[in-house]
Amino acid sequence: MPRIAGVDIPANKQVQYSLRYIYAIGPHTARLVLKEAEIEPDVKAKDLTEDEVSRIAGVIDRNYQVEGAARRAVTANIARLRDIGCYRGLRHRRGLPVRGQKTRSNARTRKGPKKTVAGKKGVKEMHRG
Repeated sequence: MPRIAGVDIPANKQVQYSLRYIYAIGPHTARLVLKEAEIEPDVKAKDLTEDEVSRIAGVIDRNYQVEGAARRAVTANIARLRDIGCYRGLRHRRGLPVRGQKTRSNARTRKGPKKTVAGKKGVKEMHRG
């Protein structure tokens, strides 16, 4: 298994897909990295030479924030939104969807398991007729 940016990437997949196992590298970024490192995207990761692996690692180190640094940046951005008290920050603070989704029927991923609220019991009146 080749190791790039401190992450073991799958050896028997194409490099363009293997690179996505690194946090903060998606499809587009993976293609850009391979283009700059001058490596074919459809080569299997196990077939890369040490030189090619080091070229990929160099491109990533120079141009991209990945793994721990990227996670810290995301956490800092969310903390900033919370501190300034903007709408998105309030949604993060309350654990609700941030990007405008409806919450009446869905949003279980953000809201967690259902919390049943006691509703009004149907009171049946006895009436004489």
